[in-house]
Amino acid sequence: MIHYLRREQFIAAPPATVWAYFATPKNLNELTPPSVRFQIIGQVPNKMYAGQIITYRISPLPGLWLNWITEISDVQAGLSFVDIQRKGPYKLWHHEHRFVPEADGVRMFDEVTYAVGWGPAGWLAEKLWVKRQLKQIFDYRAEQVAKIFPGKK
Repeated sequence: MIHYLRREQFIAAPPATVWAYFATPKNLNELTPPSVRFQIIGQVPNKMYAGQIITYRISPLPGLWLNWITEISDVQAGLSFVDIQRKGPYKLWHHEHRFVPEADGVRMFDEVTYAVGWGPAGWLAEKLWVKRQLKQIFDYRAEQVAKIFPGKK
């Protein structure tokens, strides 16, 4: 079964500044909750590009470590990029990030299409845990983005 997660957040900062931050793969560390124990494996360039492969290590549960390999499949500089899972915990993962300039900032949109897999066990895991964990991850990210780009006071 395919699931969708959509988020929208206004960021009170210049579009070029917002893009530069999100186009830097290493910044994902700052946007991921410590509870996920997220680690980028190996070196990654400071600027993302289409075709870039990034390998992560995550621990969604104590004692359980998973490798997650994603590809930046499309980049429209300043406007959008897509990351897709090549190998990892999901049967399907497609995450589109869009940035729409507005007066005094940028509206950021996230659209995630995902499938857990694992048959009936995956259906149950999605209902009991995965959906809630993804919400917590994206809530944390929204809080971090608001701290990084606090806007005018």
